[in-house]
Amino acid sequence: MDYFDIDIELTEKDLALKEAAHRFAKEVVRPVAKELDAMSAEDYIADSSPFNHFMKEAYKLGYHTLILPDWVGGMGLSPKQTCIVLEEIGWGSFGLGVQLIVASFAALGAIYSNNDDLIEEFTKPYVACKDGSIRACWGGTEPDHGTDIIPTPEAWYASPDMKPNVRSRRDGDDYILNGQKSSWVSGGTVASHVLLHFGIDPSQGFAGSGVAIVPLDLPGITKGKPLEKLGQRDLNQGELFFDDVRIPSKWIIGEPEFYTPFMELFLTIANLWMSMWATGLARAAFEEAFTYSQERTVGLKLLKDHFYTKIRMFEMFRRVEVCRAITRRASELNFTVTPGFLEYSCVAKTTTTEYCLKNAHDAVQLFGGNGIAREYLPEKLFRDARMTLIEDGNNEMLAADGGHKIYESYPI
Repeated sequence: MDYFDIDIELTEKDLALKEAAHRFAKEVVRPVAKELDAMSAEDYIADSSPFNHFMKEAYKLGYHTLILPDWVGGMGLSPKQTCIVLEEIGWGSFGLGVQLIVASFAALGAIYSNNDDLIEEFTKPYVACKDGSIRACWGGTEPDHGTDIIPTPEAWYASPDMKPNVRSRRDGDDYILNGQKSSWVSGGTVASHVLLHFGIDPSQGFAGSGVAIVPLDLPGITKGKPLEKLGQRDLNQGELFFDDVRIPSKWIIGEPEFYTPFMELFLTIANLWMSMWATGLARAAFEEAFTYSQERTVGLKLLKDHFYTKIRMFEMFRRVEVCRAITRRASELNFTVTPGFLEYSCVAKTTTTEYCLKNAHDAVQLFGGNGIAREYLPEKLFRDARMTLIEDGNNEMLAADGGHKIYESYPI
């Protein structure tokens, strides 16, 4: 369906980007996501997997550079254009949207380092890659820690009792890494590189961490089994193990004195990407319900002619527009000013993920028995949406983090 966009200031370029991204989402993303959702996690990572077709098509179209600036060969999109494109990809698949963006994290990390040598080594080869073979993952999550690695204002964050599961020791100009990242590393078992968070100064807890770009073909690195899970089965996740892995200090893009602002920067941005995909998922659920309501007859009349269906459609439509509004406004703010306002990103992420779950729930309810059948899309949307309230930070913890920032910033 042609979906009305309340923003009357969209340019011809914005609309062309939207049309192209929707075509990609409809013709490539959603069909591949459906196949991957039905496969085992092991079959997903096989050479013959449709995942590889998705990556090749995305790279061929340049979508792997979606969040990179034009001066390194990226798409160089405006904040609003990024929202538009990632909403469309999220409409096709939240999980594959995450997979695509996390693939660029090593390249993005090199840009954040402002180090020309790292940009030459990691960013430019990634931008030039057209077959999907160079792809990163985000090595933040750990077996012994959940969202507690995120809220930098909390007392435990800098406590020496908070011990990262991946730790390092200095050896000349190198660092030696040992430990494990958890099963929730997005892209972990299909990646060629990792943007790795690891402990450097144990006296500072997580505040004593560092971030490095690490190729995953180094001696001592092994990958665990890909994770089987309830939803977003089209997003590969799995463990990474480090056994006396030696990396040069030049690969480190953030040491303890810069780690906390780096973490807050990344949280501010990552939560916005989450809200963009969630907006797409909320819209997908609305559109499925809207279409079905015009086809299904119940009680001798179409669902759309029932009074309560009209109320349900209005509520689902309302949620999509709220998701779009807060996501675009927060993105235009936080992709423009430095440092950004984390509280607005937390508002965007928590609101959109809660609303996409409500829309997915309402789509299942409208479909009735068909809503829980794998033949129909709402069943997958519901499972995928449920993951978002935990993903990239538990919503309750993010709300507390955002609340702390409000206390710091509010002028009263």
